Amino acid sequence: MPELTFTNDRLSKRYELRRGDDLLSVLDYRDNGHTIALTRAFTSPQHRGHGWAAVVTERAVEEIEAAGDRTVLPVCWYVADWFAAHPERAGVLDGAAAR
Repeated sequence: MPELTFTNDRLSKRYELRRGDDLLSVLDYRDNGHTIALTRAFTSPQHRGHGWAAVVTERAVEEIEAAGDRTVLPVCWYVADWFAAHPERAGVLDGAAAR
């Protein structure tokens, strides 16, 4: 089975999670240079139910944290729920979102 690959497609403004050639899940964003608004998590219908949206969200948050120059605004309901389930990651949230 091909391994998972995670990429930041800056041209399309989305994070992508793939297994081989199969696109599993994407996380769209807007970046204003200070804050990255995570606007929509989507998993391809044939791949739903396996936690891929959580994987793409976690990897995106890890990448943003590692860069250290942006905060996150969880616009998408799924991303907001992910942060609620992972309070240890709240340090990367935009001040308004952390309240």
